[in-house]
Amino acid sequence: MPAKATRLSFGEALEELGEKNHDIVVLDADLSKSTMSIKFAKKFPHRFFEMGIAEQNMIGTAAGLALAGKIPFACSFACFLIGRYETIRVSVAYNNANVKLVGTHAGIGIGEDGYSQMGLEDIALMRALPNVVVVQPADDIETKQAVEYIASYKGPVFLRLTRQPLEEINPSNYKFQFGKGVVLKDGKDVTIFATGGVVFNSLLAAEELEKEGISARVVNIHTIKPIDEELVIKCAIETGKIVTVEDHSIFGGLGSAVMEVLSENYPVKVKRIGMRKFGESGSPKELYEKYGLDPKGIAKVVREFLK
Repeated sequence: MPAKATRLSFGEALEELGEKNHDIVVLDADLSKSTMSIKFAKKFPHRFFEMGIAEQNMIGTAAGLALAGKIPFACSFACFLIGRYETIRVSVAYNNANVKLVGTHAGIGIGEDGYSQMGLEDIALMRALPNVVVVQPADDIETKQAVEYIASYKGPVFLRLTRQPLEEINPSNYKFQFGKGVVLKDGKDVTIFATGGVVFNSLLAAEELEKEGISARVVNIHTIKPIDEELVIKCAIETGKIVTVEDHSIFGGLGSAVMEVLSENYPVKVKRIGMRKFGESGSPKELYEKYGLDPKGIAKVVREFLK
């Protein structure tokens, strides 16, 4: 199956779920053609709300709909959505409103659109909010199953999606389990925890390292909050060293979540790979190469970390 953007998988899953669950409503802030909520809009126009470029209003309306018993999906680019943090904090998180916040175009993987539209701090902000869980799938099948789960989950969710196509990493019989990491490749020398758009590159990096005699375990963390603490500790015990990879700031993201678990339970050496500065414009391939999120860059860091 060709590579596919998780925002497209989301749009298809939402359209399908709309047939089964009439409580699902969708709101967008003038980006439905990009977030792919337009698929739902065309099929269920009476349950779709175009809110214009007014994200705060959209989030507040979604919270009201949730408190009235609906299941609202509020969609925009991750950076624009999370930019309205105060409204999310008070209207959604504090009320424990059953709102599904969908942030697409996450990370530097969006490419040429540049920093102003790159969500690079969204995981950190959403992780800090009580009641809010954070999910970032890594391929088509995982995204569709995650969306189905999220629709049935009671409580606020932040779903983080990519603009760029992602390769398949899971088999056709894959089953999404909320809060559980997925071991994609076993290994004994180091564990690489990755999430979202860089999971496939982490697998390629592990294959490259294997040729040099380095056995790297690769774990896909699709649920960043609550993170799979049991698996994180198990990997630390079994491999002794940990590397985290994410298309997000290293401050407050996956790497921070992993280190929080380990510092309280089983401290080991950890190396974080991610963004340490603002992004910039360029092709996704060029940006991943420049910031060390491509297979070669990930393998280089792991190699040096193990010396």
